[in-house]
Amino acid sequence: MVLSDELFDKFIKLIYRKTGLYYERNKKYYVEKRIEKCAQLLEMDNLNEYYMMLKFSDDTSEFDRLINELTVNETYFFRDFPQLRNFAEDVLPIVVREKGDRKKIKIWSAACSTGEEPYTLSIILLEMLDHPEEWEIEILASDINTKVLKSAKIGIYESRAVRDVPPEYLEKYFTRRQDKYFVNLSVKKLVSFKRINLMDQNDMSNIRGYDFIFCRNCLIYFDDESRKTVLSSFYESLNPGGFIFLGHSESVGRFSSAYKVQKIGDTIVYSKPK
Repeated sequence: MVLSDELFDKFIKLIYRKTGLYYERNKKYYVEKRIEKCAQLLEMDNLNEYYMMLKFSDDTSEFDRLINELTVNETYFFRDFPQLRNFAEDVLPIVVREKGDRKKIKIWSAACSTGEEPYTLSIILLEMLDHPEEWEIEILASDINTKVLKSAKIGIYESRAVRDVPPEYLEKYFTRRQDKYFVNLSVKKLVSFKRINLMDQNDMSNIRGYDFIFCRNCLIYFDDESRKTVLSSFYESLNPGGFIFLGHSESVGRFSSAYKVQKIGDTIVYSKPK
């Protein structure tokens, strides 16, 4: 099977329209191999036929399969520890103080991959909140990739994924069985998982009332227009005074002037004005 430049462009436009993910021509080999793999699973030897099926079929399961193949999911527990420390020690206490007696906190881990980030956030809340059992805690973990979400719900990890977990947390919040690490129920029960396409307004319209949004190292796969769209949706999802955390190579400033930029601790953070 050969993917012509013309047909490659058609696939890229279709993927972009539905997801906001954009692949340059220098990614053709990467994309082509994954398209071929999905077509072969359907015993199709004509990539144009496969494209037409993706474009016009009412059944989205095959498109979801292709997205599962295309999206990269490299993550681990306590990734970017300095940023998480800033969240735990500097930013979280501000929100907790302002809540007063309203002991409810909501966090959204967008593009959660295999679950390491939302489970890390769950551990942080259990450690940092005074009497966490008195709090109503909701951590929404979402991704467009259904395959990684299934893995995340199970909550079983290799040693590589937990390499940066502080030893006391590893003992307290994980159960080791042979060479696997199982996330304990106390951590898992705070997290719910859901497939969400960040470019689908139907998916995004009902996600409201969040104190924190984590979307780290995801917007790098979007073009500028898609970034603006996603950041606008995130803004609507945040409570006034809520915070958004992006990856270090990502920025709000170029794409939205709605967020407040401030330095808290040693870190520049973005929040929704009150």
